[in-house]
Amino acid sequence: MGVHGNHLWQLEGRVPKGPRGEQRSADAIGCAGTAAKLWVWLEAEEQRRPSGRVRSGQAGAKVRPAKLTPAERQEVARSAEGMRRRSWENH
Repeated sequence: MGVHGNHLWQLEGRVPKGPRGEQRSADAIGCAGTAAKLWVWLEAEEQRRPSGRVRSGQAGAKVRPAKLTPAERQEVARSAEGMRRRSWENH
């Protein structure tokens, strides 16, 4: 028998075996392969770079405080604090 690997059961008419020797249906084997492909795809999605909008927004968030005067930064901070306080009071 020159055939190796998981396809041997197809040629001999046997049911595939699990890691402990239990019989598995072909559907279980197919589902395992699909799950592995999905896992690889999800890993690739996590490593994808952020979009241009996201990168641009992050860059702007770093530059904006540098351009503001201390008085303007203080005004922005007070405004944000007031918004947080009003939001907290509504809960």
